[in-house]
Amino acid sequence: ESMQAFWDIEEVQAKGIQHLASFVKDKSAFPYLLTCTEVITLAMKIHTDSLDLQVEGCTLLLEILSQALEQGVMMALDESVASCLLHTVRKHSENEEFLSMLCTLLMMVSASEVAAENLRKVGIIPDLLSILRRFLHNDKICFSCCAVLWSLAVSENNNSDQAVLESALPVTSAVLQKHLQNGVVAESACSALWALALQGCLTDSDYEPTAALLLDALRMNPERAVLVKNGCLALASLVRLSETAALAILLDSKGSGTELIKDEYHLHSDEPGVAEALCLLMNEMVQYDEVMLDMRSQKMEKLLSEIKLQFPFS
Repeated sequence: ESMQAFWDIEEVQAKGIQHLASFVKDKSAFPYLLTCTEVITLAMKIHTDSLDLQVEGCTLLLEILSQALEQGVMMALDESVASCLLHTVRKHSENEEFLSMLCTLLMMVSASEVAAENLRKVGIIPDLLSILRRFLHNDKICFSCCAVLWSLAVSENNNSDQAVLESALPVTSAVLQKHLQNGVVAESACSALWALALQGCLTDSDYEPTAALLLDALRMNPERAVLVKNGCLALASLVRLSETAALAILLDSKGSGTELIKDEYHLHSDEPGVAEALCLLMNEMVQYDEVMLDMRSQKMEKLLSEIKLQFPFS
């Protein structure tokens, strides 16, 4: 109440945030802290020039959200909170260290469909792309921003964002290219590319290079089951759209894509999610006669029989 009574006095807001932060370790205070997110974000919006207040507010929100996720509580932050966060992003778009923290916060917020929808409504996607272009070298920022992009791109109501999402393909591909050997970032970028493919954000000239890049990610990170699954789902979406993508998988300059599929299955033969994604990819590939003939010559039926034996009830 005191924070709400004295919005314009920075010291009151800062002291209020510090005092609220002192309750974070007290589990019984958690339900009350949940009700404070709007007060905290509004304080950040009104006093955007105070970096100390921004950092303390952001740290407190991260603590509250972390506890919420641990306890399975989904925080559906409303549009006014989303607007405040966007305001903070724009005000501090050059501060790499603070942005890294802020993008982590956005990623956690976007786990809720309602909050993701509100972030999309206030127009955060161009800002995310701008941050990615500026800080392509920063793995934490790239990981968080690609995760947010994934959440926003799979939103059902994003028809109005189609042009913006199409402009996300080059920068998302650049993230994957830059961080191919960083499994965590590559996994996040593969998910974002999958979402963009699902939304039809690629043109004819994008299918081949995007397929080649996804194959590179699979080769570089064969042990990461989630990356393999999402990479295969992204490839399946590309193949569904174009035979060019299917041929790119077969004729990849770095080795046969069908051999890669076999290797990935044998590496993750106890992972139903990976097997399902691989089957989906193969199902899309056999829609094209020329591709199906090649897969037959590579004895892919043998692999499918193996999968069927391994997962008879799926």
